[in-house]
Amino acid sequence: MVVEKVSIVVTTYNHKDYISNCLDNILNQQTNFNYEIILGDDESDDGTREICQEYAKKYPNKIRLFLRSRKDVIKIGGRATGRYNFIENLKACKGKYIALCEGDDYWTDPLKLQKQVDFLEANDDYALCFHEVAVFNQTENRLEIDNITRSVPKTTTINELAKGNFIHTPSVVLRNDFMIPKWFSKSPLGDWTFYMIIIKDKKIMKLEETMAVYRMHMEGVWSMTSQDYRNKKTLISVGLILKKIRLTGEVKAILKSRLQNSTNNKKTMLTFKKKVKNIINSILK
Repeated sequence: MVVEKVSIVVTTYNHKDYISNCLDNILNQQTNFNYEIILGDDESDDGTREICQEYAKKYPNKIRLFLRSRKDVIKIGGRATGRYNFIENLKACKGKYIALCEGDDYWTDPLKLQKQVDFLEANDDYALCFHEVAVFNQTENRLEIDNITRSVPKTTTINELAKGNFIHTPSVVLRNDFMIPKWFSKSPLGDWTFYMIIIKDKKIMKLEETMAVYRMHMEGVWSMTSQDYRNKKTLISVGLILKKIRLTGEVKAILKSRLQNSTNNKKTMLTFKKKVKNIINSILK
């Protein structure tokens, strides 16, 4: 089947200093297929929205701009997120494949999209293709080798993914053949939950080329949050997946093991489990 179009999802909010670099590197992609940029701005107030409007005006055949409102922002655990913007961007995609890139990240290889689409076209048993990334440490203003995610084999399945996320957002290209359930909007671990939903019984390919940069902001880094916060959010997301996704016995066992290992304090665990159970039940009502 000929690839007619690929959709590139760019979610952005207050990325004034980065969004141009993100879009320029997407527009520099060299492909033998058409692609569209689904650009969703979450009502930025730092000038990002105006930059997006300029790009959409300049590239009307490439960019479809969606101007979101802060009144629609989904809060998870009391914190505003970009989940609504992301979900609506996914709904707008018309391509056979979807690529992801946050507005503060950027691609570095003009053939990135072509390489990943070529792989997926030739391998129907793979749901998602990702690759290595470099990490830009915003605090120290320098590029680093990725030491955030764990190393995995080139080919993995949902079994490996169930142990925890190892995929950086700007490296992803996936098949546009999924449905997003309503409960996804409340899962704290957004990226990981999304991948768990779409992978199913297919495989994941890692290309060992570094073709994008993930920008690390200290205020948004998962590791900078408290252990209690991380435990609670992990328990909620894992619990939702166990309840709502049809899984093999092996995957269920991996996820249940994560629940057990999320804290070594039995009293704390019981407290967490009670709170998490109530939260999950409220989400699934």
